[in-house]
Amino acid sequence: MKKNAIQFQKGFSLPDFFERYGTREQCEKALFEWRWPRGFVCPQCGHTHHCLLNTNNLYQCYHCHRQTSLTSGTIFADTKLPLTTWFLAMFLVTQTKNGISALELKRQLGVSYVTAWSIKHKLMQVMKERDEDRPLSGIIQMDDAYWGGERHGGKRGRGAPHKIPFVAAVATNEEQHPIAMRLTQLGSFSRAEIERWADKHLESSCTVVSDGLDCFSAVTRAGCTHVPIVTGGGPQSVKHEELTWVNTMIGNVKRAINGTYHKVGEKHLPRYLAEFCYRFDRRFNLAAMLPRLAYVAVRTPPMPLKFLILTEPNG
Repeated sequence: MKKNAIQFQKGFSLPDFFERYGTREQCEKALFEWRWPRGFVCPQCGHTHHCLLNTNNLYQCYHCHRQTSLTSGTIFADTKLPLTTWFLAMFLVTQTKNGISALELKRQLGVSYVTAWSIKHKLMQVMKERDEDRPLSGIIQMDDAYWGGERHGGKRGRGAPHKIPFVAAVATNEEQHPIAMRLTQLGSFSRAEIERWADKHLESSCTVVSDGLDCFSAVTRAGCTHVPIVTGGGPQSVKHEELTWVNTMIGNVKRAINGTYHKVGEKHLPRYLAEFCYRFDRRFNLAAMLPRLAYVAVRTPPMPLKFLILTEPNG
């Protein structure tokens, strides 16, 4: 049997990582090139002429005299951790197929749990913000899904208490191969919510294939073509070929979250969902995933711990 080229790609090994980013100097050089690929640019006035103050590693603009550190204004701002720790964290977050928990990250990095949790959520927020404005196109398999709820006793299904609704969408090509996916927490499955979601996350030219849930017809208000398939209930309802990939991804993500994180609160679920989407969408080139994440991280504004803790879910 022919091997799947994506699954069996060489990837980015731990020895490869340490060879490329094993020292502080290597990390600083890489971060500089990702932040200023054409050379230093002052974030205040835009001028490029500068000097490096070696005593505290600050870049000073000759024009406005503003002093800028390599990490200021980025997701790494005000960090007391060495860049080698951040780079190792980015490697672990991007290269683990089912994700890595803050507790495991704590053990691997040798930092406190609070520090590991902060690193983890900052990187997940970078992933989330990166894909927020990248709409799906092509043929979209779409379904409703839920996280949490009563496990023992009580009502089951969509009406179960404490369930967190989220919409799952997988973009496929003409060969029906999955290309990208989006998992977005919603307030409810209503026409208004689906229309708002489709306006933001779908190209107007795409075709949406969904089950018979009435609210999904609202994608037409965003200019999409809608093909509803009445699946019925029970186990057989998830076996329709037209919805194979979206049902597969919902199952994979739920198993991964249960196995890796065990418990995810409603307030932070959007980041965990975004993390899986980010890795899935970029699985075609595992070796490039860390540089791509770091490139976006230096363009993501600082995010204090209190903001991470208080952030409410949004679409």
